[in-house]
Amino acid sequence: MIERRPFDTLGAANHGWLDAHHHFSFASYHEPARMGWGALRVWNDDLIAPRTGFPPHPHSDMEIITYVREGAISHKDNLGNAGRTGAGDVQVMSAGTGIQHAEYNMEDEQTRIFQIWIIPDARGGAPAWGTKPFPKDARSGDFIALASGFDGDDDALPIRAAARVLGATLKAGDTAEYAFADGRLGYLVPASGAVEINGTRIEARDGAAIRDETVIRVTALEDAELVLVDTAP
Repeated sequence: MIERRPFDTLGAANHGWLDAHHHFSFASYHEPARMGWGALRVWNDDLIAPRTGFPPHPHSDMEIITYVREGAISHKDNLGNAGRTGAGDVQVMSAGTGIQHAEYNMEDEQTRIFQIWIIPDARGGAPAWGTKPFPKDARSGDFIALASGFDGDDDALPIRAAARVLGATLKAGDTAEYAFADGRLGYLVPASGAVEINGTRIEARDGAAIRDETVIRVTALEDAELVLVDTAP
């Protein structure tokens, strides 16, 4: 089963400096049918204006993955971590017992991100943060793990959940496949470009909720940049 969730059906909130679209219930957007997808709890599609951002605020017991699509995001937290994550790259924050952080677009251009929250397998643990570049050439034509809680995904940023966040870039006409273990769920969003997933057309920024599919075959109808989450039910 592949359920298309068109971009124009997502929750939305425009705060001026932040234009946010929510694939799942978040903040003032509440939709009982979209409270999450397995352990995947949040997928926000955010546009952040230049020289603005999120002031310091707390999190706990959540794996927060930020995929930067355009521009850059600058992070600073109460543990002394600080860094800048640019387009195509990823940062991960394991909130654990609690962390306070700020995220700003310090650039002179707008920044676009996907922010993905995954419920950890266990509560607690020391909070942590990390960032890593993922050159798009390295994921051309295939899905690669960007963040993962599985052994063997050594090049991915670690998360504390039995889940993977994967990325792929496809040229128009190219196809990539991904196999799911029994009972797993998937959620795929093209950051750009229309694709076909096992025969279902998904436009840029639509969500594709995937269940009971052993393998997905993704064909790019246009040049496409994809983000996929493989999660426990």
